[in-house]
Amino acid sequence: MSKEKTKDLLLEAGKKTFLQKGYNNSGIESILQEAGVPKGSFYYYFSSKEDFGLQVIDRFAECIGERQERILADLTVPPLDRLRQYCETVTEALESDHCRKGCLAGNLSQEMADQSELFRARLEEIFESWVDRYGACLLEAQQNGELPADLDVHEVAEFWLNSWQGAVLRAKTMRSVSPLRTFLAVMFGTVLQGPTRVFDGSTDRV
Repeated sequence: MSKEKTKDLLLEAGKKTFLQKGYNNSGIESILQEAGVPKGSFYYYFSSKEDFGLQVIDRFAECIGERQERILADLTVPPLDRLRQYCETVTEALESDHCRKGCLAGNLSQEMADQSELFRARLEEIFESWVDRYGACLLEAQQNGELPADLDVHEVAEFWLNSWQGAVLRAKTMRSVSPLRTFLAVMFGTVLQGPTRVFDGSTDRV
């Protein structure tokens, strides 16, 4: 087995184990067993469990980034449709697992933000990159006239991330994607409504 393949197996095993058990409850031995690689391999690739955890986070962010690029950067689809499609894709993935694992970045933020400054800072970088992704789509929609010109798209993107992460957390406790469906209904049915025109004192959406 190549060195790169062995490292990939360890990182994937770490991602799976952290999603199931969290960081603190995941032992190196269990990760090695999950990966099916010998014990000596771990410290060949990683200087410590913390180093390993940070690289697992990077691998997770890379996977999410690829999904976001595939869906959110598809200029053949209207920007708000892309945002909804992205959320629907994530919802389907969570539902297929009965909402047991949630989001690794969200899980580790709750667990590690107060324990490790390195973890906290890296996770915040990831969240900020997601805000930028959402904000880019919202700005495009605004420029296309789909959203009000005075809407603060960065603020909405921050609200999007915060609300979505809360919905994912609630979905874990309910073992249901109902909170995610509620998020989508409110976001697209109320928050992301187009500009309004005034007709004889009443308002209609354009």
